Amino acid sequence: MTERPVPLPDAAPRRLDEYRPPAFLVDTVDLIFDLDPAATRVRASLTLRRNAAHGIADAPLELDGEGLDLRSVLLDGEALGANRYALGAHGLVIRDVPDEFTLDTEVIIAPERNSELSGLYVSGGDFFTQCEAEGFRRITFFPDRPDVMARYTATLIADPARCPLLLSNGNPVDRGTLPDGRHWAKWEDPHPKPSYLFALVAGDLVSVHDAFVTRSGRQVQLGIHVRRGDEDKVDHAMACLKRAMRWDEEAFGLEYDLDIFNIAAVSDFNMGAMENKGLNIFNTALVLARPDTATDADYQRIDRVIAHE
Repeated sequence: MTERPVPLPDAAPRRLDEYRPPAFLVDTVDLIFDLDPAATRVRASLTLRRNAAHGIADAPLELDGEGLDLRSVLLDGEALGANRYALGAHGLVIRDVPDEFTLDTEVIIAPERNSELSGLYVSGGDFFTQCEAEGFRRITFFPDRPDVMARYTATLIADPARCPLLLSNGNPVDRGTLPDGRHWAKWEDPHPKPSYLFALVAGDLVSVHDAFVTRSGRQVQLGIHVRRGDEDKVDHAMACLKRAMRWDEEAFGLEYDLDIFNIAAVSDFNMGAMENKGLNIFNTALVLARPDTATDADYQRIDRVIAHE
């Protein structure tokens, strides 16, 4: 008889006055995406440690997750049978875990069927993410809350004909080609961030490049990535980005701390823009402008939103 995981009842809504610190903190997140519109495979490796501030010494590990087809769970390299965890429509619970451990999960998701535009989805044949406020739980099992800060690496694997561009947060650290012809790119964000700031973009987009020199003399590569035919509408957005970076330095003494800054534009987007670290994702209405098609108000709105993000 095939083992089935213990069913997990739906969690009741939590009130603000019921807040307590997370039972576990996550130090690092290593993600591998095998991108496919119908069935993207996501492998996640988390290093976790118990948080004494939670107040319950033997609290179970509770991970958020929605719309995920769970394929495997490993704790410190040991595969867990279905009787070792409880699985429900909104998450995964594992009891009797050590104070420090590594958890590896593998799930399948269907970006092309994600009509909520939350998590990983497909728009015009390209892959995009939107993780604010609770979209990361639609990508992998995770304590999807803003008080869990971790350092992320993300490896994206895709067909180069379909997705010549592979972007994520942070800096690009490695890339290559697999024996089957697919290519991959690895990104590393050295700075801890909450899960809602994770971002991924992969597809056949046109890239417009520039550079910004920080006050310390370091060169930051800038890229704005748009659908083919829109590349002549990003000059204003690029100028706004460079002005905003300079203003941060002059007004607050803040120098951009990565080697690259990317903006991707998509028409199917729930928000105006999203401030994912190193990879902002914008609604096209707030990036694209040309004198013969945009008003002064359009130009001003683009300037304000880019500066805000």
